[in-house]
Amino acid sequence: MKEQLEAILAKAKEELSAVQSARELGDVRVKYLGKKGELTTIRKGLRDVAPEDRPAMGQLINDVCAQLETALAAQSEEIERKALEAKLAGETLDVTMPGKPLTIGKKHPLNVVLDEFKEIFLGLGFSIAEGPEVELDHYNFEALNIPKDHPARDTQDTFYISDNVVLRTQTSPMQVRTMEKKKPPIRIIAPGRVYRSDAVDATHSPLFHQIEGLVVDKDIRMSDLKGILELFAKKLYGEDTVVRFRPHHFPFTEPSAEMDIQCYRCHGAGCPLCKGEGWIEILGCGMVHPKVLEMSGIDSTEYSGYAFGIGLERMVMGRFKIDDIRLFYENDVRFLHQF
Repeated sequence: MKEQLEAILAKAKEELSAVQSARELGDVRVKYLGKKGELTTIRKGLRDVAPEDRPAMGQLINDVCAQLETALAAQSEEIERKALEAKLAGETLDVTMPGKPLTIGKKHPLNVVLDEFKEIFLGLGFSIAEGPEVELDHYNFEALNIPKDHPARDTQDTFYISDNVVLRTQTSPMQVRTMEKKKPPIRIIAPGRVYRSDAVDATHSPLFHQIEGLVVDKDIRMSDLKGILELFAKKLYGEDTVVRFRPHHFPFTEPSAEMDIQCYRCHGAGCPLCKGEGWIEILGCGMVHPKVLEMSGIDSTEYSGYAFGIGLERMVMGRFKIDDIRLFYENDVRFLHQF
């Protein structure tokens, strides 16, 4: 049995020297030390050995098992060492190689024009006001002279969160919020995101940006509104910019108008972008309705005012000759790098 044990140990060590993976190492362990392994079988055979020889033979089996365990552990460490060396070799970095160039972001064209817009109106004495995008029905509609049965309340146009809470459809609620907190003279602009249930196409989006303007003081006239908007258009688009005002209707202004700029693609000749009209609408405006002033706590017999709401995306499209509003939201750096 002693010779048999020595032969088994020699054979096991020979097999271990050829092992290259943890799986192969496990196979050798099971072959010799498993429940049906060769050394386990010999240990079970001790019952057939003479009683006086059993202690010596048992000790010999234990010694062989211990030597095999030591050899298995050493081979396991060697396999792990080689695996680590291979991993490190595969992950070696040549620090002298040039790195990959980083794509640096650019200021978004919406922010470029918004900052220019702010500079124009801050220079004219306006201040900037901000308000919530999730708005109460009172501020988004009722306080702006839009009754319950007005078409603008239709769910096809407005995202309702509840009966009394909506995603604001315009920044006009800032008119009322400002007039409630501050008495004339008032001169503010209120930029921000607004939401409407519009189908996405080249000129429409359910989320877009609007800038509200409001001036309230004594002796404010429609000519003041017209003059400041013409000044703004020429400052933003250039001195050769052509604008026109068309009569319109808004519940919160009276009289009301829309201001267009001449199409920047066809210069008035008519094209698909301007739908053949030669003009592109960029804002709505008018004199603040006396009811809106009164509901906000301002005496309409003493004060008057004007307001305007400008779509930022349409301004930017005119400023940079962009013909698809969807480009603003795709975050394609190739597009952004042009500005």
